[in-house]
Amino acid sequence: TTAVDRGADLIAALNADASRLHLPLQADVVDLESASCQFTADTYDVIVVVHYLHRPLFPSLLGALRPGGVLVYETFTRAQAARGHPRNPEFLLEPGELVMRVQSLDVLASREGDYEGRMVASVIARRRSIDSRLI
Repeated sequence: TTAVDRGADLIAALNADASRLHLPLQADVVDLESASCQFTADTYDVIVVVHYLHRPLFPSLLGALRPGGVLVYETFTRAQAARGHPRNPEFLLEPGELVMRVQSLDVLASREGDYEGRMVASVIARRRSIDSRLI
């Protein structure tokens, strides 16, 4: 398992906890918004993204899934701004945007609305075992 975040203190604590608990986890400090941030294609069986949005990262994330791999993604929608943070539109999804951004995958489940007091959009989607771009 690989975890990434730009917060060095958070990553250090996560690595320490994983070591103490003998968990097979490697946490790395990564700035997902740097121009050089790219994930290796066909690498991951599962990618989980929670409360994070950087639109230019989507092609790399989707490409990093192995055929049959699953993306689990949840983050805030524009409606969240009326409730508090985040308020910056760069970090808030437009209505229907998340499903549109993963349209190359098979959407297994999705939701959008008020969940546990947060306005979010969520999706669970699988990369096709045979890439339709090759057919």
